[in-house]
Formats: sequence, structure tokens, C-alpha cells
Amino acid sequence: MTRHRDKRFHKPATKPAPGLWLYGLHAVKAALANPRRNPVRALLTERAAAEIGPKLLARVAHEPADGEKIARLLPPGSVHQGVALACEPLPRRDLADVLVPSGRRRIVLVLDQISDPHNVGAILRSAAAFGASAVVVQDRHAPPESGALAKAASGALDVVPYLEVVNIARALDELAELGFWRVALAGDGEQSLKEAVSSNDVAIVLGSEGSGLRRLVRERCDVSAVIPIDAEMESLNVSNAAAVALYEVRRS
Repeated sequence: MTRHRDKRFHKPATKPAPGLWLYGLHAVKAALANPRRNPVRALLTERAAAEIGPKLLARVAHEPADGEKIARLLPPGSVHQGVALACEPLPRRDLADVLVPSGRRRIVLVLDQISDPHNVGAILRSAAAFGASAVVVQDRHAPPESGALAKAASGALDVVPYLEVVNIARALDELAELGFWRVALAGDGEQSLKEAVSSNDVAIVLGSEGSGLRRLVRERCDVSAVIPIDAEMESLNVSNAAAVALYEVRRS
């Protein structure tokens, strides 16, 4: 009996895969839909192939695989949902190149030493949901582009520019030159967030849950603001604070 090859699957890639593996349906679909992403090789189950669809899969050499084979390519415990994509990291971009005036209000999140990929991934997801222009991090104190970050961001890593800068304080100076009003979010802020944000382009600056914003970073901001919460709770999780801040800025 002659076996017919499943036409949904292309010939496996012969090019060696790079070190970056993305996984999970949302992360992989967003990566394949991103023209800036250079995909190399994908392994996926029949069910995942049907979910992603032939149009996106046409961008990459891909092959069928069971869940166990996919799991062996990834860190232990990775929830891959039947798909893994080997790809090149996204090319680095500059603030001025990304934050060009477009006639629409620009909103940027600046993260000062927030290193947990799950928190940063959740922040990216909120940034995409509220139409933020970029998320800015310091390259030495933030999670690098990775499968864990992309999975936590649920596709937002390929939607919202994730800009790594050498120095956050200098990046805030550059944002001021680009016309941004810089708001430091802190528990002891001078005014409420609603009062602090204007209708202009705005950069919301958030620090780590433990140490908060560094002094030099806070001094580069135009105003500090607080999210009013019940006195029984000391603070919000930083990803929750980012979501609330984005909602308030959009509402204003």
C-alpha cells in the first residue's frame, strides 16, 4: 500500500535551528504573523497544525511531531500546546525609530529592574491590549527574549516592540526629547495617577516590587503618581499595576 504524505506538512528543515525556541499556540502564531520575525523550523502536532493554519505555516519549514518529542526540545515543564518554533531573535530597534509620531497618542511603559519573565510577559500582554507603543527595559536587568517570556506574553512579544536600552535614565531623557510626559509610579507618589497623566504622549515608569524605582530613574521623571488602593494592601503586583495604569491613561 502506498502512503500519501500529509500535504499540511512541509519537508523538515535541513538548516540547523538557532538557540531560540518559542512555544505555545499564541506565541507561535504571533511570531509567524510578525514580518520582522525570521522563523527557521517548527515542530507541531496535527491538532496544533490545524489551529495555526496553512497560511502562517507556509512561512516556515515544519514537520509533524508528538508532544514528547516537542517537550525534549524545551526547558522542563514548558507548556507547549503541541508546537515549538525555532527562530532568530527579533532585531534590536531604537526608541526614535519606533516612536515616530503617527497622529495617535503614544503610550510607553518603562520597566526599571523588573526581572521576572512572567511579570514582564504579563505587562507585555496588557501593553498589547491597551495599544501601547513600546515596552522599554534595561538590557542587563530584564529578562531576555525567550520562550518563557513569549509564552507569558501570549503573543504580545511579537506585537509590542520590546526595546532594550543600555541605561534607563538616559532613555527617559530621550523620551523627553521625543515629547513624552514621564510619570513615575510609586507608592508615595505626589498625586493620583488620574491627576498626573495628561492628554499628551506619556511614559509610565514602573520599578520592581521589592526596591521600587531607583533614585536616578525617579529623578528623570516629570511627576510621581500613586494608584489609590485599600490601606489593608501594601501594594499591587507590578503587572497588575501596569494594567491599571494603562487603563487609566487610555481613559484620560
